[in-house]
Amino acid sequence: MTGSDLTGPGTPFRVGLIGYGLAGSVFHAPLIAATDGLALDTVVTTDPERRAGAAAEHPGVRFAASPDELLARADELDLIVLASPNRTHVPLAAAALHAGLPVVVDKPLAATAAEARELAALAEERGLLLSVFQNRRWDNDFLTLRALIDDGALGEVHRFESRFERWRPRPKGGWRESGDPAEIGGLLYDLGSHVVDQALVLFGPAVRVYAESDVRRAGAEADDDTFIAVTHASGVRSHLWVSAFTARLGPRFRALGSTAGYVSYGLDPQEAALREGLRPGSAPGWGEEPEALWGVLGAGPPDVAAGESPATGGGTPVRTLPGDYPAYYAGIAAALRDGTPPPVTAHEAAATLDVLEAARVSAREGRTVGIGAEA
Repeated sequence: MTGSDLTGPGTPFRVGLIGYGLAGSVFHAPLIAATDGLALDTVVTTDPERRAGAAAEHPGVRFAASPDELLARADELDLIVLASPNRTHVPLAAAALHAGLPVVVDKPLAATAAEARELAALAEERGLLLSVFQNRRWDNDFLTLRALIDDGALGEVHRFESRFERWRPRPKGGWRESGDPAEIGGLLYDLGSHVVDQALVLFGPAVRVYAESDVRRAGAEADDDTFIAVTHASGVRSHLWVSAFTARLGPRFRALGSTAGYVSYGLDPQEAALREGLRPGSAPGWGEEPEALWGVLGAGPPDVAAGESPATGGGTPVRTLPGDYPAYYAGIAAALRDGTPPPVTAHEAAATLDVLEAARVSAREGRTVGIGAEA
């Protein structure tokens, strides 16, 4: 049974959201509320301030004190969204699936690829949607780079560099920075889930992984400065950085091909807009980037002197396509309504976890780790 079996034509699918911290309040709730065909019905949180914020932002929303209380109302809901701590993802997703409800899970889906595939098998057995919120597939720079690659503007890509870097010299604390393995904290599984997923979408399956992972900041418990090198079956090499301890940020993307390269700086504006209380559809220009921040496409002249900077390296600015986080939940609504595949599948999430697990082993043992046939 799927959500489409539970509502009549034209009736929005009723969504239960577990968790109303950063992920729930800034990303999931606003995007659900902005999606035709979805309605935010119930939020699980016991925090009085979070309840007040949710009630003000989403008039009429109901509340539950626990996931168990929410799942006891399974017949009143059509979709469960998990924006709860990482350690809860597997047990809560399994409980929702056993209750007969489709599930969206914030990344990472699980601690291991094996757990992710077990959840995928459970969803398939019960005929239910299971998807993972990989919103960075709808970042403006990623959409632009993907279009350039698809159009052949770079020729044959041979190296891809992606950086998700921050300068946060003092740890913030909380479960995301916990050293307890049960919490699935650290940047490898947090920001690493994004950069690895993007690389796999662009260049296909990984066959080998090498990684370096460090704890740089005083008082930090989990990895906060990590590098991952991925060799794809296609032959492309992806070099990926995630860090909270980068005093000078590098380019967000640098993609090098046989005829041209593309370089872009800065982050998609949608997260900042959502944090500021702006909402998709409330103002024109959602996801747009000013011309001054557009990436550059081109190739330098042969034998150019060493040391040329991005500011003097030539190339042509390329209009950045608008970012489109709302497309994820629009895809979820379509999947519930029409039975089409979700925008991100659990098997894709498992492939990302294959790389993250290999990276963790590589960093610990100082060796390259094979995936699949090369394992």
